[in-house]
Amino acid sequence: MTNLFDFGLLAFTSLFTMLNPLGVIPVYTSLTKDLSSAEAKKVAVKATITALLILLIFAFTGKFIFDFFSISVNGLRIVGGVIFFMTGFDMLQARLTRTKHDDETTKDYASDIAITPLAIPMICGPGAITVSIVLFNDAVDWYSRFLLLGIIILMMIITLIFLLSARKIMRFLGDNGNKVMLRIMGLIVMVIAVEFFISGLKPILRDILIIK
Repeated sequence: MTNLFDFGLLAFTSLFTMLNPLGVIPVYTSLTKDLSSAEAKKVAVKATITALLILLIFAFTGKFIFDFFSISVNGLRIVGGVIFFMTGFDMLQARLTRTKHDDETTKDYASDIAITPLAIPMICGPGAITVSIVLFNDAVDWYSRFLLLGIIILMMIITLIFLLSARKIMRFLGDNGNKVMLRIMGLIVMVIAVEFFISGLKPILRDILIIK
């Protein structure tokens, strides 16, 4: 029981750190500022459901997919780091917006931003995917694996609650507070991106240079 509790605690803290539901709020509010409340809620629901499905799929089949396509986790960290850095840079400039094209319906626009960049890579980024794969493979039995799946679902519910409350939080902070928070989170995202990039690059360079 102690090992199960320790595993659950590790899974919760790791996923909470990687998913960072609070950090998604400025991105979400910036992208949905021109949508109605009902449309913004639909974006939040679709984004969290999409992120949940991706995490569950990778948790169960991630190792097989990586082996089948000869993809390494380090490669995922590098690519994810680049994507994170670009997103963080836009946040730092307070310009993380996605313009709706003239021939694009509001429904198509909302569906598009719900998947990218909200579900991927903001909610379900390389860190969350990697953590879910590693923890699922580290689980010693199916009790631990079911516990992990429950924690993943719990984290998505928490993320959804944060997103649904995002406009109230941003309204409380005001326009200037929103921009400040967006820039601060952008800086944090960029730092995380650099850490991802370096952590993925170092093992590859060691292999190339044959450094043990």
